[in-house]
Amino acid sequence: MTLFGIDRLLADPTLRKPLEGRRICLVAHPASVTADLSHSIDALLAAGLNVTAAMGPQHGLKGDKQDNMVETADETDPRLGIPVFSLYGEVRRPTGQMMSSADVFLFDLQDLGCRIYTFVTTLLYLLEAAAQAGKEVWVLDRPNPAGRPVEGTLLEPGWESFVGAGPMPMRHGLTMGEMGQWFIRHFGLDVAYRVIEMHGWNPEAAPGFGWPIDRVWINPSPNAATLNMARAYAGTVMLEGTTLSEGRGTTRALELFAAPGLDARAIHAEMQRLAPHWLTGAKLREIFVEPTFHKHAGKLCSGLFIHAEGPWYEPGAFKPWRLQALAFKAIRNLDSAYDLWRDFPYEYEFDKLAIDVINGGSSLREWVDDRAAQAGDLDARATLEEQRWEEEVTSCRLY
Repeated sequence: MTLFGIDRLLADPTLRKPLEGRRICLVAHPASVTADLSHSIDALLAAGLNVTAAMGPQHGLKGDKQDNMVETADETDPRLGIPVFSLYGEVRRPTGQMMSSADVFLFDLQDLGCRIYTFVTTLLYLLEAAAQAGKEVWVLDRPNPAGRPVEGTLLEPGWESFVGAGPMPMRHGLTMGEMGQWFIRHFGLDVAYRVIEMHGWNPEAAPGFGWPIDRVWINPSPNAATLNMARAYAGTVMLEGTTLSEGRGTTRALELFAAPGLDARAIHAEMQRLAPHWLTGAKLREIFVEPTFHKHAGKLCSGLFIHAEGPWYEPGAFKPWRLQALAFKAIRNLDSAYDLWRDFPYEYEFDKLAIDVINGGSSLREWVDDRAAQAGDLDARATLEEQRWEEEVTSCRLY
């Protein structure tokens, strides 16, 4: 069986020994579970470790909060009697009070391998706070379910946000343990840092290609319900910055795009005309949905479902960021007046378009809206920046 960082920590007394007699704060969410599906906080306490506090990221320790800017309050756990601090409430950076609650901070969050997934930024903020407070951070490493492929343009200077911690592409190809190493090097952090590595994780192994098939997938956030979603997310997350439904209010959020009146077949045909090579590695299927809440609630929507699974899935060929960008381009080509970009506060950015915050710059939106821009224009820039990132992070990889 593939052993995650938490499993190895529990199984090996020598790994736990440096934690003996020290106060521990666990950064966790519902997917922070062991191989037998025990929650990490319970497993650590059962192992005799002194867990004095916990922290929850966006969506909360319980994973009950649904959407962007839906905050979680601090609380005292009624069963354990320990403080549970929210890193997505009144603050997103750990405060001095939070950092005083423990000596060592164990970071055990399942990520999706995407820059915009806010757990990435939460790790950076924790490392920065630990460096300032003189505390230790251990990452109990978990798989990147999207595997090693890298995709997207780099976040541009001045576009840093809670969904853009630094100059990385949308699909970064790292585990959280590896990302922590890059953060420390890139930002020059002086912090005590350790990664409890996984055992047996092979990101190239079929059929999971990032996710080991001997482990159960648990939602790390309410809408991350399937492995297919994790694979498609680097593209479908951009839908949050548009008027198109990303499937919230359906059973398969962030695996589809739809809206009232869309001609899904025409869009698919235009995508194939513009850049058929961007559609390889997955299968698109026409779909009809009626969201029960969120965008277009109670309205019949038509669109396309992305199947990065089954016999069609080829991890090296599948390009979710390009695929979703191509869908936007096809919609714009078919209807130049289509009201595509959604103007609303996104992850505490109030004066920028959400699609630009998501992409870490305006270049993708400008490419979509420029009738003369070709697929090769976006591809040329992205390919160069992907290569730069690959070269930069090679030494950070642990597997």
